[in-house]
Amino acid sequence: MLNYIWIGLIIIGILTAAGIDARNEITNSYRNGVPLEASFEMERPSASVGSGSDIILTIPAAAFNSFYGVQAATQDIRQRAMLYGEPGSASTLVLAVDGGSPAIWKEMARNSSTRDRLTGTVESSGMNGQEGGVVRFTLEPIRFVKMKAVTQAALDYAATAVNISLGLIGIMALWLGVMKVAEAAGLLALLSRALAPIMRRLFPDVPADHPAVGAMIMNIAANMLGLSNAATPMGLKAMEELNKLNPKVGTATNAMVTFLAINTGGLVLIPATAIAVRAAAGSANPGIIIGTSIVGAGCATVAGVIAARLLQRLPHYRKMIEQPAPTEASNG
Repeated sequence: MLNYIWIGLIIIGILTAAGIDARNEITNSYRNGVPLEASFEMERPSASVGSGSDIILTIPAAAFNSFYGVQAATQDIRQRAMLYGEPGSASTLVLAVDGGSPAIWKEMARNSSTRDRLTGTVESSGMNGQEGGVVRFTLEPIRFVKMKAVTQAALDYAATAVNISLGLIGIMALWLGVMKVAEAAGLLALLSRALAPIMRRLFPDVPADHPAVGAMIMNIAANMLGLSNAATPMGLKAMEELNKLNPKVGTATNAMVTFLAINTGGLVLIPATAIAVRAAAGSANPGIIIGTSIVGAGCATVAGVIAARLLQRLPHYRKMIEQPAPTEASNG
């Protein structure tokens, strides 16, 4: 079910991004192909042929807001740029988008062919004196902004997942080794004997010497040490053994429901996996979550077990165990 939820969220995200991009294309939110006029001041003339001149563009706030159909600018826009070619016949304009640039230009720059810059084609320019003039330019087309953002986010989080997974190798190897040592030293057997009275109370329908009991104890012990990956095989083994006691295969028994509630609650003493994830993500104090993890997981486990024990007494949540009726073989 969780996979279907994730697929649904991904589809919704893609459709939403495509819808926003389609709306931007219809309304031409980024004014693709529409020229913008600005006055400019010369800061440094070009020193040689092919080099650019440092200029400062000035666009009145009202003109900028009207051009993009927004109310973002409250004061005149002053933007540094490079003007390539002679002022009277310039052909290229490059805007150096920075922290002081308008928000819409920052968004356009993030999706342009050259990050943090916007390139424009100059349609006409002229000097009003030795120090400045007027330039009319058209910025490069900006399209599919949201789809690019969705794609980039998918790549970024995929890389993050790989980095975290690699960071988990060391800590998981350590704790799995500790588990092996504990098993060889008999500590897990000791823990099993200590938990046996609790197991009899939680799972009265399971015989004390049944293999399911040992598998459940091993699973719970691994989960208490925060080794969720190491606990998975024993959890599957426990469910397999519990299913052998099931008079109606395909319908969860009370023992199965209670065991699942304990696993879902995530009773933990040392959240090794969570600590490893925090350490891989660069946390300054990855072990600070131990106390809150114990309290939170303990409350969740107790609530889950109580809910399972109460609901199994209600007729509405019971499943009638029906034995298959024997079929009589026809004699011909």
